[in-house]
Amino acid sequence: MKRRTFIQHTAALGAGIAASKLSWASPLQGFPVVRFTKDKRHFSSHAVEKAIDIFQKKVADKELGWLFNNCFPNTLDTTVYPENKSGKPDTYIITGDIDAMWLRDSSAQVWPYLQFVHEDAKLKELIAGVINRQSKNVILDPFANAFYNDPKKVGEWGTDHTDMKAGIHERKWEIDSLCYTIRLAYRYWKETGDTAPFDDNWLLAQKTIIKTFKDQQRKAGKGSYHFQRSTPNATDTLTMSGYGYPVNPVGLICSAFRPSDDATVFSFLIPSNLFAVVSLRHSAEMLREILKATDTASEASALADEVEQAVNKYGIIEHPTHGRVYAFEVDGFGSYLMMDDANVPSLLSLPYLGAVEVNDPVYQKTRAYILSEHNPFYFKGTAAEGIGGPHVGQDMIWPMAITMRGLTSIEDEEIAACIKTLRNTHGDTGFMHETFHKDDPKKFTRSWFAWANTLFGEFLWKTFQEKPHLLS
Repeated sequence: MKRRTFIQHTAALGAGIAASKLSWASPLQGFPVVRFTKDKRHFSSHAVEKAIDIFQKKVADKELGWLFNNCFPNTLDTTVYPENKSGKPDTYIITGDIDAMWLRDSSAQVWPYLQFVHEDAKLKELIAGVINRQSKNVILDPFANAFYNDPKKVGEWGTDHTDMKAGIHERKWEIDSLCYTIRLAYRYWKETGDTAPFDDNWLLAQKTIIKTFKDQQRKAGKGSYHFQRSTPNATDTLTMSGYGYPVNPVGLICSAFRPSDDATVFSFLIPSNLFAVVSLRHSAEMLREILKATDTASEASALADEVEQAVNKYGIIEHPTHGRVYAFEVDGFGSYLMMDDANVPSLLSLPYLGAVEVNDPVYQKTRAYILSEHNPFYFKGTAAEGIGGPHVGQDMIWPMAITMRGLTSIEDEEIAACIKTLRNTHGDTGFMHETFHKDDPKKFTRSWFAWANTLFGEFLWKTFQEKPHLLS
């Protein structure tokens, strides 16, 4: 099912339970049981369950305790398919309502669980399996954003005008897809010290990523990627015979699509280029220290430096109200697009991804711009205010963006306001959604969107650990 067209207004389908069959035998008086029962869960982590128990016992706000129990384990409960192939863990993860594995979403969905792997060996193995599966996917096609579990399957986008292969769900080239695989691998290595996933396959994937990034700098022509789709939606296809608008090869990397899976206007997507900088440096560190692949590590480091310099030269503009801020997209010729999108990487999310320091003056001015009426996709309504984007459309706010605002805030009042807004806008379902209408939280899209659920859980757990007074 298409992300764009999946709209469901009934409660709790994310947990696989019809609204008419909700159980009220809840350990939290007054709140229905909307989470999968234990016998229906795909995977259970005793460390995650312990965290839920602690949170519910110590946080006075029972609705937040209920939401944490529903949302934080949602990825494990409903979307993971851990296996063992050829003696190695191999984990397939769907996004929720779509039976396909996005490189981006799968990385982000398990990211918050990395802090618990010391307490749970099976959870550690599951995440190692994600890394192994992602390496194979990158090697299969580094330009693809989403893959099937069945390597022979040809899906609904098999007729797209691009170099499609069996096993690929969608072939929208997005810089962040490759960056996310590095981010997950790097944090896994730092948390565990385990180097088992970093084998010849992983090395080949890193070389493939570097090659792909260089290809999309388009220094020697249009590059090897092109894409068009027969569709009435302009954001689902590329202009100019599938290559997008021309760019000036200044060292930045083209991203045909955004992390929303919407087409870019100008192909140099600045938040994704900044994500590439930090990702390449993490890859270089791992290549050097784990595999002693010094030549490939040096290549990754040099590319990171080049992209960073290009961002600083071409990706920062002078806004008439906010001063020096990051543009969202540029073309290297001097044209730029000013906005921010709810999906991650976004300009708002840069400190969360480790791409900039939260106190960086350019970031702080950019943040002020993003969270103002000057951002065309910042919507204010009677129910909430927050960032949306073209993917779902006018007046639809993404809970993910409110969560990200809280995760990147340095102000207690702002963090508390984000939590309150999210608590009040789940549409009586107990789960986060893709979007909700600014005036009516019960008008939402995607009732089963595991990334949004798990990210919200990450936000609550981080706040509980660092600023528990904000949850009361």
